[in-house]
Order: sequence, then structure tokens, then C-alpha cells
Amino acid sequence: MNGQVQEPSGAEPNGKSWRERGDVIGGGILWVAKWSLCIVAIAAGAWVLGTVTARLWVVLLPVALAAVVTTILWPPTRWLTQHRLPPALAASITLVGFLALLSGVIALIVPSVADQAPELADKATAGVNQVRDWIQGPPLRIRDEQLDSAVEAIVGRLQSSGAQIASGVFTGVSTATSALIAVFLVVVLVFFFLKDGTRLLPWMHGVFGSRSGRHVEAVLERVWATLGGFIRTQAIVSLVDAVCIGAALFILDVPLALVLTVITFIGGFIPMVGAFVAGALAVLVALVGNGFTTALIVLGVVIAVQQLEGNVLQPVLQSRSMELHAVIVLLAVTAGGSLYGITGAFLAVPVVAMIAVVIRYIGEQIDAATGPPRPEVDEPDDGEVVVTPP
Repeated sequence: MNGQVQEPSGAEPNGKSWRERGDVIGGGILWVAKWSLCIVAIAAGAWVLGTVTARLWVVLLPVALAAVVTTILWPPTRWLTQHRLPPALAASITLVGFLALLSGVIALIVPSVADQAPELADKATAGVNQVRDWIQGPPLRIRDEQLDSAVEAIVGRLQSSGAQIASGVFTGVSTATSALIAVFLVVVLVFFFLKDGTRLLPWMHGVFGSRSGRHVEAVLERVWATLGGFIRTQAIVSLVDAVCIGAALFILDVPLALVLTVITFIGGFIPMVGAFVAGALAVLVALVGNGFTTALIVLGVVIAVQQLEGNVLQPVLQSRSMELHAVIVLLAVTAGGSLYGITGAFLAVPVVAMIAVVIRYIGEQIDAATGPPRPEVDEPDDGEVVVTPP
């Protein structure tokens, strides 16, 4: 009444509205509860997906391996089809050539293993005896009675587990049979992927419709490019490792040098872990077959090659193909190996890279939907373009 304006309830003197403290706390709790339910739902969906994957692993594994092999064989198949060969004939020529090359490598390795295995076994026995003499000497000075008791304990454990070992043999036979079936299925799937792969995207576009099909097609193209980049990158890295380490093994006349070279090449397809295991195996064989000095030289070569791989090749090549941090690669290989063994370790990084592609694409779509509004463009009658800010 005296000229002062009375502020309404719920407003500050400067005109800004304010909320009750309980309303703010309640809104925060509702926000946390909503996102907690979303996280629980995502976790439940991930658990269901993992359970289904485990149940269908016998089907999903050949599909995954076939996709990896297809990325290797697709360039020559595409070259043949570009030279006017029918897709079926191009796929057959490429697949038969790949199987012939693989069979030739196996045929080259097996005689080497058969010839050098007895000598290597004798040297391994001598190495074990040397280790035993070292254990009995200073500073450990372990007595024969203690060693004999340890050996008897191991033998007793093996004898008590005879039933389990016998059942494991039958399980191994059944696993070998399943492996042959899986290999046959992979070969058949690779043939059809090479033959009909170009029809897959248009078919999926039609299945999902024009709007969803556009996103599915874009994601699959990026996934395919990422998977192909990973295989090419690992092939280059593995080839460098195999050539350098294999040359050192041949020069030093290490037993099973050819076998170790092939193992080094194959192990390179498991990032970080595979190269370490293959290098350790090469050092062990050199120690048993040629002695401590040769093993020390092989160890130096392996460390030098792995430093070249880890500091030069991997960062340059993998950063372009996968864009994954080394920690993510290591965790992926560890998780895949613990869940599904060597196969899981081999497929872990491509799977994580493909998941990263999907996440990046979703992020791009979110950024496009939530970005700042585009400025409106006015076109006056005189033809001058005027940009009106939003």
C-alpha cells in the first residue's frame, strides 16, 4: 500500500521463481530411480543375451568364424567377379585355393614335428634333470626325499583321477567330432557369404523398411569395414613378427623353427596375449634344444620385435582400423579367453570393435537429433540472402 510491490509466494525479489527443497530432492530421487530402472533393464537384457548366446554358441561360433574368414577371402573374390566370373565360380576358386594353401602349410609342418619331436623330447628330459640338479644344489638344497614325495603325490593324484581322465578322453573324441562338423559348417557358410554377400544389405534393407533399413545398412557397412581392417592389421603385424622371429630361429638352428614361425603368425591374431605366448614358447624350445645362450638371444629378439609391434605397428595400424584403447583390447582378450578359451580370445577384439562401431553410430544419431538448431535463411525479394539467428 505504501508503494512497495509485494512479491508473490514462490518468487524471489528479482523475479526468479524458486522451488521447495522437498520438491528438488524428490525430483532428484525420481531421476535416480528412473535411470536405475533403466540400468537394471539393460543388465537383465544383457544377461538374457548372454544366456541365449551360450545356448546357441554351437551355431554362432561357425557364423563368427565364417565372417572372419570371409573378410580375408573377399578381396580376391571381388577381383574375380570384377573380371566377369560368376559369383559361384569366383567363390569356389577362392575357397578351394585357401583350403589348398592351408593344407599345404599343415603338410609342411607335420613332417618337421614328427622328425624333431623325439630329439626334442630327449633334450627336454635332460633339461628336467638339469633343473632337478639345480634344485638339489645351493641355495635351495632340496633333498631327494622331498622331491620323491612330491612326485609320488602327483602320481597318486593322477591315479585317483583315472576315471575323470578316461571320461575326458571320450569327451575329447566327442569334441573332435564336433570340431569337424563346425569346420565343415564354416566352409559352407564362407562359400555362401562370398557368393551372396552383396545381396545381404539390399535384402535387410527391404526387411527392416526404408527408415530402419537405412540405419541397419550404415551400421553393417561400418562393421564390415572395421572387421576387414582388423584382419588386415593383424595379418600385417603377425607377418612382421613371424618373419623377424622366424629368421632368428632359423639362423640359430632352433628345433621346430618352422613350426614356431607358423605359431607366431597365428598367435599374432590374438592381440597382446598371442604374441607373448608364442614368444615364450620359442624361448622355451630354444632353451631345451640349444641351451641358455641361444635362449637368451631368442628372448632378446622376441622382446625387440614385440617392442616394435607394440610401439610402432599396433598404434599406427590399429588406431586407424579399430580405434580401441589398449586397455579395452587387453580386457576384451582376457574376458573372451576366460569364457570361451582360445576361440574367445581370438574373437574378443573383433566383437568389441563391432560393438564400439554400433555405440559410435548411436552417439552420432543422438548428436544429430540434439544438436543446435540450424539457422533460418530468409530470401528477400532483391535476392540478398539474410541469415536470421535462432
